[in-house]
Amino acid sequence: MGELSNQLLVVTIFSYVLAMMAYAVEYAFGGRSVIARAATRELVGAGGPSATVPVEPAAPDEPVSIVASAGARRAGLIAVGLTILGYVAHLGALVARGVAADRAPWGNMYEFVMTATLVGVSAWLVVLLRWRNLRHLGVFVTLVAAVLLSIAGMTLYVQVGPLVPALQSYWLVIHVGAASVASGVFLVGFITAAMHLIRTGYDAGKRTFPYSLGERLPQAVSLERVTFRVHAFAFPIWTFGVIGGAIWAEAAWGRYWNWDPKEVWSFVAWVVYACYLHARSTPSVSRKVTSWIAVVGWATMLINLFGVNLVGSGLHSYAGI
Repeated sequence: MGELSNQLLVVTIFSYVLAMMAYAVEYAFGGRSVIARAATRELVGAGGPSATVPVEPAAPDEPVSIVASAGARRAGLIAVGLTILGYVAHLGALVARGVAADRAPWGNMYEFVMTATLVGVSAWLVVLLRWRNLRHLGVFVTLVAAVLLSIAGMTLYVQVGPLVPALQSYWLVIHVGAASVASGVFLVGFITAAMHLIRTGYDAGKRTFPYSLGERLPQAVSLERVTFRVHAFAFPIWTFGVIGGAIWAEAAWGRYWNWDPKEVWSFVAWVVYACYLHARSTPSVSRKVTSWIAVVGWATMLINLFGVNLVGSGLHSYAGI
């Protein structure tokens, strides 16, 4: 089963890469006018104000634009199919890993990254089901997923094996499971926040890279709204994971808090995301600032995952990579 998991992971990465290329085709050739109209429909469908969003007038060669957009839409549908294929293979790889190890597959960094990216793709598919006009943003989701899984496969991989005694607890399922789910959902929130900043910069007249990508992005208000909803969903899960870790620490080490680097950075991430939600609920704080806070939050998550585990040492080091 361990070898099957490895093979399915290869299929997963390959599928995500192909999906990323198909999303890129839709992103590049979708046409500005079509995307603008889709954004208008999304705002009304999401329960937003029924105000009219400015839409560019049709170009003289609109029939050609429609043909190009139809082809781009086909590429988008192919991309979604490839994403689902990769998702099924991804799920199979994680399940096979758990069966081979006869435990929850969350005992090391390799398995954590597999789980978090699976949750991230799951969250993306839910977002896609709710806001279909955001489909071409899948190029960034599949890119990040493919990169993280490639790093996991090449540098973090460890053979299937039993857990060390300190990890043989039901708190592994509760604490690490919650952290994996929250991390995966925060991944999608980071992408939409970054895209909101790019679109905002483009609307402000910036045309240098990466702001030039904003030409074919959905409206900034739509991206920002999705960013908030994703973070509002993930934050309580992350809070539960941090609290569960403290309870587990007391049971394992006799103290709820040990100033371990992993604990510190988990709390730092919690504070940053709490600041994001507070800023988002404060009318005087601009949406651009809140999106930057969300980006900083994801940076703290990466430091917690890679920097602390690969560079630092502490009470969590017994799990290895």
